[in-house]
This record gives sequence, C-alpha cells and structure tokens, in this order.
Amino acid sequence: MALRNIRIDDDPVLRKKARKVEVIDDKIKNLLEDMAETMYNSDGVGLACPQIGILKRLVTIDVGDEHGLLKMINPEILESSGEQVGPEGCLSIPDVRGFVKRPEKVKFKYTDVDGNEQIIDATGLLAVCICHEIDHLNGILFTDLALEGEEAEMYEKLYYGEEE
Repeated sequence: MALRNIRIDDDPVLRKKARKVEVIDDKIKNLLEDMAETMYNSDGVGLACPQIGILKRLVTIDVGDEHGLLKMINPEILESSGEQVGPEGCLSIPDVRGFVKRPEKVKFKYTDVDGNEQIIDATGLLAVCICHEIDHLNGILFTDLALEGEEAEMYEKLYYGEEE
C-alpha cells in the first residue's frame, strides 16, 4: 500500500462534494487501505477521501473502540440525537483546534469492502468522528462549524480549566 498526501485547508478539493461509489473493486479496496495507512501514519482517527484529493465517498475511522478500523463506502447518518461539545482538529488543518457542537448519538450506515450494508449506533468520539468525516464528503470543514467568541471561550475554560 502507499501513503497519500493529505490536502491542506486552502486546497479547493476540500470544498467539493464527493461522488457516490457505484462499484466496489480492487481499486476502491486498495484506496481504502492507502487511506488507513495514511491516517495511522499521520496519527489521525479519521480520514475522508477528499482529504487525499479524490472525490469519492470513502472514509476510514479508528477511534480505538470495539469497532476497530472502519473502512466505509458511501456512509450516511440515519438518525442523530442529543448534543456534545468538544475540541476537534483535522489532518487537513494542522495545528488548529476548535470547539464544535455535534450529536451525542448517531445511527449511521455504510457499505463495507465486501459489499455488505452495516449499521452502527455510535456515541462519544465515534459519533463526532463520523459527523466530521461525512462533513468532509460534503465539502464542510470543522472550522466552518467551530464555536466562536464567548461560547468558545466558555467551553475552552470548561475543557482545559482556568489559566493561572
């Protein structure tokens, strides 16, 4: 497999909508392998295909939970509920963090590399990550959604504590 170059914030491909994958062939499977290798090599927990410059609806995620590495084709959120706010970063926007409101729970589906539909109920970090990566498939970056001003400061204090 091969490491891919991760596109950075000002790259126009990050603002485009990815196209649905119609056929799962060796090229798609190899691309998902490359994405996983690139994600791990960059110390990421998720990577969407547009981040490597290819407009296909492919995502890899590994948040270190019981699901392990998820290689997802055409993922979509079916349901969401609740709210959580936490810090996010992105491999395409190095050294930038921001607080984003996301659902606490999401039910999502995707097609796996064997062509089987999978449905997962996710909470916590996995819920955040799937929302973040699906946003990438739609040309949205976390910085578009990041809280600003007093609200961001409030969460920063809650999360990191008061400075002395």
